[in-house]
Amino acid sequence: MKRYLVVAALGALTLGGCANSDIYSGNTYTGNQAKTARNVTYGTVTGVRPVTIQAGNENNSGLGGIGGAVLGGLLGNQFGGGSGRVLTTAVGGIGGAVAGSKVEDRVNQVSAYEIQVRTDSGQDMVVVQKADTPYQPGQRVRLIGSGNSMSIAPE
Repeated sequence: MKRYLVVAALGALTLGGCANSDIYSGNTYTGNQAKTARNVTYGTVTGVRPVTIQAGNENNSGLGGIGGAVLGGLLGNQFGGGSGRVLTTAVGGIGGAVAGSKVEDRVNQVSAYEIQVRTDSGQDMVVVQKADTPYQPGQRVRLIGSGNSMSIAPE
């Protein structure tokens, strides 16, 4: 029975790592963005800095904390006897939940670039997006969209 609980908990932790990080890519559009007109501005990259995007609640499934609590509780249950076993199970469950949440937070981080662009009209802009396309200072690019829905693509 315990073996099945361990397998189920490991499966839950594995699924927690399946967060969709492509939403931060300049090469991915949401369903709402498809078939809509978007502004295009041209410019030149003036700076690139590696950064990390910490995915918010949209990717937090809670499975890391739940799976960690189950595994920690099962591990804690192996120690002590009587009320001591109850205590080690509880401590293991709490510690496992904290550790599992931290693991899930780490899995939900995405390597990204902060790309600074000077538009042809002279405006300086910064866009942060997933580091799936390399950019270099001096490179010509297109800024697609506006406001909080902006991406950068090679010209």
